[in-house]
Amino acid sequence: MKKIYRWAIKQAFLKLDPRQQIKNPVMFVVYIGAIAATVLCFEQSDIPLWFTITITSLLWLTLLFANFAEAVAEGRGKAQADSLKQAKKDVMTYKINDLQDIQSEQFIEMKSSDLKKGDLVYVVSGQQIPADGDVIEGAASVDESAITGESAPVIRESGGDRSAVTGGTTVVSDYLVIRVTSENGHSFLDKMISMVEGTQRKKTPNEIGLQIFLITLTIIFLAVAVTLVPFTELSSILSQKGTALSSIVIIALLVCLAPTTIGALISSIGIAGMSRLTKENVIAMSGRAIEAAGDVDILLLDKTGTITLGNRRASAFLPVAGISEEQLADAAQLSSLADETAEGRSIVILAKEKFGIRERAFEQSEVKFIDFSAKTRMSGMDYRGDQIRKGAADTIKKYVLARGGTYPPQCDQIVAKVAHSGGTPLVVVQK
Repeated sequence: MKKIYRWAIKQAFLKLDPRQQIKNPVMFVVYIGAIAATVLCFEQSDIPLWFTITITSLLWLTLLFANFAEAVAEGRGKAQADSLKQAKKDVMTYKINDLQDIQSEQFIEMKSSDLKKGDLVYVVSGQQIPADGDVIEGAASVDESAITGESAPVIRESGGDRSAVTGGTTVVSDYLVIRVTSENGHSFLDKMISMVEGTQRKKTPNEIGLQIFLITLTIIFLAVAVTLVPFTELSSILSQKGTALSSIVIIALLVCLAPTTIGALISSIGIAGMSRLTKENVIAMSGRAIEAAGDVDILLLDKTGTITLGNRRASAFLPVAGISEEQLADAAQLSSLADETAEGRSIVILAKEKFGIRERAFEQSEVKFIDFSAKTRMSGMDYRGDQIRKGAADTIKKYVLARGGTYPPQCDQIVAKVAHSGGTPLVVVQK
């Protein structure tokens, strides 16, 4: 926060530029008044100099405070945008001319910033997707936590409504061939960064209406303040007593009458609303959405909601009747040795910590690893005649039934219980 405040203090002075002040008509009137009051400090008048200096200082402080409030809101948005920019980094990627280049491995290595709309890129496990696009070949698990906050990888594949991918996300299994759909600088992540920073934030109808109302009031008060000068002069002439109001007093009265507080904070309130939502991992796509969020009391999510704990680690082994927990842990670890996802690695660690089961050395001839795939949704190994598999419950159930096996009803009950508690159940089978 100290860094933001230091930056905001500097911006408070830089925003005194007339080109910045004229964007807010109410504060622009205060700006003109402050300049006029500064000039009056050097003129001879019946008003005490200390009074003139005090009024002038208060006018400039009002402007600086308004600029500071807006700069603080922008600074917080800028800090959050910087974290988003970390996900948007220039990476090396493989460009191809057509799908035949994959078989011949004729890849053109280039920077993601050099990609054009319509280019084809080949992205493999562990690589970052370089740009927004549509999947035209392959299926893979994609980690979109940097964008959506969802900790669990999602399946992206060609065809259907799951083909769109976002630049900055990471492929965690298999491969994808992607056709780029956005030019550099116009991706989804670029738009998010611009909105969070406030540089492309459009004013809402309520803001526009309020600003028109404030401008109208300011014009009325300006007319009142201006007419006070001839009225007081006429009064002093007719009564031959007193003097006309000085210009510095008229300026001070105008600023007191004008709705400067509201006018000064309109912009910062909008940016602060965007910043608060982003802090809670909620991206507002418009100013109207921010205003609507202020009226929300209850948020209902179905099971696909993206508000999650983000703890994608194995926590327990739950065996069916006739199988010990240690037997399940041993089979689960073997089936996870070829699974490079967070879940697979955590299963290996949990079995080691809970039962001291460690990774083993295998002869090349007696083992065949089955890598995790987004298409099969399971991993495993064939070891000494045994087929050990681990994966999603529905996938394993189909696998067992297709081979003439029996899928115990107790397993369905355990899966339902784990899913109901918010966990992700994985089933292990050994045949």
